[in-house]
Amino acid sequence: MFTIKEIMASLFTGSWYKGDVNKEVFEDLQTGGVLPVSDAHLINGQPGDFCDCSNEGTYRRVIDYGKTYLLRIVNAAMNIDLFFAIAQHNVTVVGMDGNYLQPITTPHVVISPGQTMDVLLTANQPLGHYYMATRQFDTDDPGYTKYDTTNATAILEYKGNYSPPAFPTFPSNLPSFQDFLAATNFLNHLRSLASPEHTVDVPRNITTRMFIVVSINEIVAAKGSSEADTDSKLGSSLNNISFLNPTVDVLRAYYWNLSGFYTTDFPDQPPSYFDFTANDLPLNTTQTVQGTKVKMLDYNETVEIIFQGTNVLDSSETHPMHLHGYNFYVVGFGYGNFDPETDPEGYNLVDPPQLNTFAVPKSGWATIRFVASNPGVWYWHCHFDRHQSWGMNTVFIVKNGGTPETSVREPPPNLPQCKLPFLNRLLQFNDSDIR
Repeated sequence: MFTIKEIMASLFTGSWYKGDVNKEVFEDLQTGGVLPVSDAHLINGQPGDFCDCSNEGTYRRVIDYGKTYLLRIVNAAMNIDLFFAIAQHNVTVVGMDGNYLQPITTPHVVISPGQTMDVLLTANQPLGHYYMATRQFDTDDPGYTKYDTTNATAILEYKGNYSPPAFPTFPSNLPSFQDFLAATNFLNHLRSLASPEHTVDVPRNITTRMFIVVSINEIVAAKGSSEADTDSKLGSSLNNISFLNPTVDVLRAYYWNLSGFYTTDFPDQPPSYFDFTANDLPLNTTQTVQGTKVKMLDYNETVEIIFQGTNVLDSSETHPMHLHGYNFYVVGFGYGNFDPETDPEGYNLVDPPQLNTFAVPKSGWATIRFVASNPGVWYWHCHFDRHQSWGMNTVFIVKNGGTPETSVREPPPNLPQCKLPFLNRLLQFNDSDIR
């Protein structure tokens, strides 16, 4: 179908902070403040030509006219979805998160933190220099303008005998920061390859159904003896449970049958139903409770999860949800409140994309399905690091299946023993003065 002449490169996007970001995050988590915003985006470690500190080190790639290259894009940024485009070139998306997709030829892509994307680039434009550029796809409140507005760039250089331009061509096909239509149109085209060699097996007979509300919240804590003497800080939650990191990690506690470090009562439903996406939601929707609650699944259970975004605290935005240890089928997504009568009629059960990260839309919903066939303790979280730090995460424990092949492996005999409690290990930043 495609003749790839060369594997071109991996492009890792990232986030750059001028200060000691670990120290700033630590202080903000203690005080309940908003976590720091990056000062620049990166492509392969460099902001590129539009930052004076970087223009001498901008990443460059030399290509031959007529060749088709395989390019892997990795969003390793901290808290943002990203648009990516190459000036005057289309790319053909053929895979995401290690799974094949039906080829999508597009002038741009949108990619969430934690996602990987395989694209084909055909070098078919006039000899010259062209920017590869990325910028934030901002889904926060339109009135909020304190996000990182830098354009990170790398340069595509054609081999050949020509006079280099004074400046590379910038991609006019790179969407603007809040172009929801461009992002939605791209996501609507994602389909699994669904060929005889790459079969699709979407679970139909669902044994576990969950409706999980994802929210930004407040965590209220007592400061003194009086009920009125309280303090609040920003938090986030799944079904109004803001995950509290235990002093012993859940995997160890589960494997060694240690009690007191987590409970198995993560709820399948939110504590209440309301107009999740309305403006100015009442106070009783804003407060969350902390806990280390996990969800238990039997081996080979078929699971459907509907994620519902909210506008609690007028803070709706996308939430790229990521499950460790699994791929899942994204059978549907949309905007507004999920309608259990009409929305399932639009599910794609034939060739939905199989991913391990997918962004729940701003003030919208997404439905996934998977088979719990990988026993173990699996972290499930929003891939915006600030939401994860505030508690938008939980753990799925998939029980053993009854045979050695379907059971958690024993730890190796030479496994190093950690001498510090789990919480203390989280604070050991090698590049920070926090200890």
